[in-house]
Amino acid sequence: MTIDPASSTDLDQAVLLERAGSGYRVHYAIADVPSFVSLGGALDRVTRERGQTVYLPSRRLGLHPDCIAEDAGSLLPGVDRWAFVFLFDLDESGEVTHFDLKRGIVRSTAKLSYDQVQQELDSASPGEFAVLLKEFGEKRIALEQKRGGASLNLPEQEVSVDDAGRLRLVSRAPLATEGYNAQISLMTGMETAKLFLAHGVGLLRTMPAPDADALAQFRQRALALGHPWPEGQSYGQFLRELDTSDPRQLAIMHAAGSLFRGAGYTALPSAEPLTPELMTQAALGAPYTHTTAPLRRLVDRFVLTTAECLAQGREVPPGILEALPLLPGLMKASDQKAGKIERAVLDLAEAAILQPRLGESFTAQVLSNDKGKAAIQLTDPAVTARVSTQAAPGTALTVTLTGVDLAKRTVTFEEAGASDPLIPAGSAPAQ
Repeated sequence: MTIDPASSTDLDQAVLLERAGSGYRVHYAIADVPSFVSLGGALDRVTRERGQTVYLPSRRLGLHPDCIAEDAGSLLPGVDRWAFVFLFDLDESGEVTHFDLKRGIVRSTAKLSYDQVQQELDSASPGEFAVLLKEFGEKRIALEQKRGGASLNLPEQEVSVDDAGRLRLVSRAPLATEGYNAQISLMTGMETAKLFLAHGVGLLRTMPAPDADALAQFRQRALALGHPWPEGQSYGQFLRELDTSDPRQLAIMHAAGSLFRGAGYTALPSAEPLTPELMTQAALGAPYTHTTAPLRRLVDRFVLTTAECLAQGREVPPGILEALPLLPGLMKASDQKAGKIERAVLDLAEAAILQPRLGESFTAQVLSNDKGKAAIQLTDPAVTARVSTQAAPGTALTVTLTGVDLAKRTVTFEEAGASDPLIPAGSAPAQ
C-alpha cells in the first residue's frame, strides 16, 4: 500500500510490512521511472533541466508529464505496475540483516494518507499495518539516535482557501506516522549507499557535520531561549525533545537550521579521496543516497538503475556512468530554482493573506536576530517575516503591519512593543 498526503497522485513508493520471527521483513516498491525515459532522449533532456517537481498551492510543476507521474508510472491502487522492489530483513532491533533489489511487478491494495494511518494508530484497536509501522519507525529512530543522527522537524506552512474564498495559511506539525514512514525511505537510501560504496560506483547524498563554532553558538542560543541543551546529550536527541508548539522551543528549532547546511551530492568514483565528510550525511549519521522518489526527483532515476545493476551483478550502462558526475551540478541548480519558486509563492500567499489587515497589530515571536534584523513568527496567521528590533530570540513582540506590496510579494512590519524572553538566571542572550 502507499502512504502519502491525501491529495497526492504521483505515488512513488508502496510498502509491505511483515513480521519475520522476532524481526521484520519489508518489501519496498519504487516506481520504475527509468522504463519510461530513454537516455539521451527528449524526456531525459527536459528532466535534467528541471531536476525536480515543484509543488504550488494550485498546481505542480512536474518533473515528468502527468501521463507518467499520475498514471502509467504511479503506483496507483488496484493496477499492476513495474517497480524496483527492495527486500529488507531486519532483526528485532530494526537493524538490516539482508538486502536485495530487483525489478518486479507489484499491485498496491490501498492508497492511504498520513492522517488515515495516524487516526487508526490512535484508535482503541489499530490494525496490524499501523502497529507494525509504529514498531518499525520507533526502532529505526532509536538506531538513528544511537548513530548520533538528527531530524529537523519544523512545522509546515500550508496554503488553503476557506469556504468564503479567503486564503488561509496554517502551520502544521508533522504527524508521527510521517516520521515512521520516512524511516523506510531513509533505510532504503542508507542500504543503497552501502552498495555503492562497496562497488565504488554510484551517487551519495552528503552533508558535513556542524563545526564546533556552530554547535557552541547553537548551545548558547538554546540557553538564552530558556531550554538549555544538556551536556552529554546528542543534538539529535535534543531536537527530538523540542515541542514546536512552544514559541521559544520553535525558535530553537529554527536556530538549529544552522547545523543543517552544506548538503550536496558526491559521485562515485570520486575525484577526491573519500573522507568521512564526503561519504556521510551528518544528519543521519551514516552514508545515504536519494533513492525513493524518481517521479519527483531526477537523481533517483539514475540511482535506482545503478543500484539494481550492482545488486544483480550486471554492468552499469555507459550512459548512466556518464551521467553520474553531472548530477551534483544539475541538482544544485535545480534546488536553487525550486527554493526561489517556493519562497516566492509563500511570500505572495502571505502578502495576500495580510493585505486586508493593513494597520493591525499582531503578536509575534523572535526566531533569530542578526544585527537588529530579526526573523519573527506571527502567532495568527502563521506567517514568518522580518522586523527591525534589538529583541533577542524568544522575545514576544507586538508588531504592526505597515505595508503590503503584492507585486513585490513583500510585507512590512514595525515593532510596537516587546516583553522580555524567559532567560534562566545566570545566562546571557545569544550574541
